[in-house]
Amino acid sequence: MHRIFQFLTVFCLLCSFILLSGCTERQQNELSVFAAISLTDALTEIGEAFTLENHIKIYYNFAASTTLQRQLEKGASADVFISASPRQVVELEFNGLIDVGSRHDLLTNRLVLVSHETALTSVETLDDLVALDISRIAIGHPDIVPAGTYAKEALTDAGVWETLQPKMIFGTDVRATLAYLTAGNVDAAIVYKTDTTLTPNIKVVYQFPSDAYTPITYPAVVLKGSQRGPLARKFVAYLRAAGSRKIFEKHGFTVLALK
Repeated sequence: MHRIFQFLTVFCLLCSFILLSGCTERQQNELSVFAAISLTDALTEIGEAFTLENHIKIYYNFAASTTLQRQLEKGASADVFISASPRQVVELEFNGLIDVGSRHDLLTNRLVLVSHETALTSVETLDDLVALDISRIAIGHPDIVPAGTYAKEALTDAGVWETLQPKMIFGTDVRATLAYLTAGNVDAAIVYKTDTTLTPNIKVVYQFPSDAYTPITYPAVVLKGSQRGPLARKFVAYLRAAGSRKIFEKHGFTVLALK
């Protein structure tokens, strides 16, 4: 009986070791990437290429940058964070949550006003948004969505923010903001130019001057708590490689010069 008990104990320990080894090996072949939702299409394509070349599976969590920041601050596990604004990265660094020195500014974008292609209203200047026939305008929530923050800056710069506030419909992220327009729930929306490239039945009616808002910058960083730091840094480097740069450009982003 004693020998049977010893055998079962050893057998259980061996099984546990095999299971743990398998889990560890599997985890080393995976990366968790938190990224701004405006990067969904480009990063999905890049992730597929990275997986084929390196046999590493990328798991993405796409959402508004501030939403992702809050998740990380509450203990969410991730290896890489790519924001649509430097502000979230700066705050994470202040809280000691990123690998200092791992930051690379990857991309920039433009802010545009869009309407449905069948819309009868004409918008040539921001003053046209004040017109009575435009009753609802969608932007990302300025406190959560970088695109909304940039939009508020641009409208404030033009002197129409206070006037237009009663018309505002706030989206939880930039894709949700655009969805208000495509569903016909608003007359116009302010989004990133890249979000218009793959969206049918909309038209860009106005491009905001680049000096009307803080430059749109997408920084990528490695999280301090990552158990796969070297692999995470390899992925960030891959985002800066020629193949990834071509994919970003195909999706309408402007790639920043390497430093």
